[in-house]
Amino acid sequence: MPQLAPLNWILLFFLFWACLFVVMSINWWFSLTHYSGLSDEELKEGSKSNSWAW
Repeated sequence: MPQLAPLNWILLFFLFWACLFVVMSINWWFSLTHYSGLSDEELKEGSKSNSWAW
């Protein structure tokens, strides 16, 4: 069993980054495709966060 520990850590690390990549790509796609459909409040919040990002 101890010889499997490194493999388990590698799998956990890979799964973590895969999930992170999926979430980021979904957020990016969502912001590209649905930005025009936001309500006024969401647009205000988005412009605030955009000023931080840019």
